[in-house]
Amino acid sequence: MNFDIGIDVGGTKVLAGVVDSQGKIVEKIRRETPIEGGSALTSVISEMANELKGKYEVAGIGVCSAGFFAPDRRSIIANPNIANWNGVELANDLESRIGRPVVLENDANAAAWGERQFGAGGQANELVMLTIGTGLGGGLITDGKIFRGSRGAAAEFGHMRAVPEGHLCGCGLRGCYEQYASGTALMRHAREAISASPDLSRSLLARGNGTVDGVTGEHLTSAAKDGDPVAVAAFNTTGHWIGALVATLEAALDPAKVVIGGGVIAAGEILLKPIRESMSQLSLFRGRRSAPELVAATLGNDAGLIGVANLARH
Repeated sequence: MNFDIGIDVGGTKVLAGVVDSQGKIVEKIRRETPIEGGSALTSVISEMANELKGKYEVAGIGVCSAGFFAPDRRSIIANPNIANWNGVELANDLESRIGRPVVLENDANAAAWGERQFGAGGQANELVMLTIGTGLGGGLITDGKIFRGSRGAAAEFGHMRAVPEGHLCGCGLRGCYEQYASGTALMRHAREAISASPDLSRSLLARGNGTVDGVTGEHLTSAAKDGDPVAVAAFNTTGHWIGALVATLEAALDPAKVVIGGGVIAAGEILLKPIRESMSQLSLFRGRRSAPELVAATLGNDAGLIGVANLARH
């Protein structure tokens, strides 16, 4: 059986896995991302790929990370999280070291493809994926293919503006959806809810060290699952903003499915319910046509690795 290798490069860790044609990971290894990035990181990637290649019949290699890639998926234009990874001819370099064809992909696109092929996407030809983590990533499948745009930078849904002159975003603009509909935004909404209702917040604060800064995402999720009103309010606010984004994307793209992934999805229906309610309120032609199916991602943190390995076959 031929396998492919998927490599998911993050700001702190590199995950590499051998993936079969059905999207099953048969072996996975992990390394720390070198702080200096650049050629040191390229060496780590090639060493991991060669280690796995020595054990399995590997046809191709897929590498994904955050950032912008050339439309031909051969080079990195810019990466916001990794040092010295701008304007890098990565595919050519890796192919010379590994001896296998290499494709590159944005990590959100790779996750969307993984969910489409093997997860919650169910082979839908028109699909939007939102990855709700520290930031807000996006992937778009149209006509059964990843839509990358003319310069490889499509589906940056988190950097569409929601609030004119709103919160400053890491991209340099103000009011991006990422500032209202991400994991970071969830914690801001929680802090605002605590400030508005200090008496109601004692139970939530007690889950940490008694201070606002001591409340983590895990505390907030467990409290919401226990019905804590302040935690639930934070999820409701975040869900409202995500739903508003989905309704906007529905009007523009008319997807069959919307997949919600990322760490925040651990909250399950506590987050999905307010998203659906917001979608229903803001949807174009509300009540006169069916809404896209909203589903939780099922591949977890492996979605990008699985997706980019499968893309190496295409």
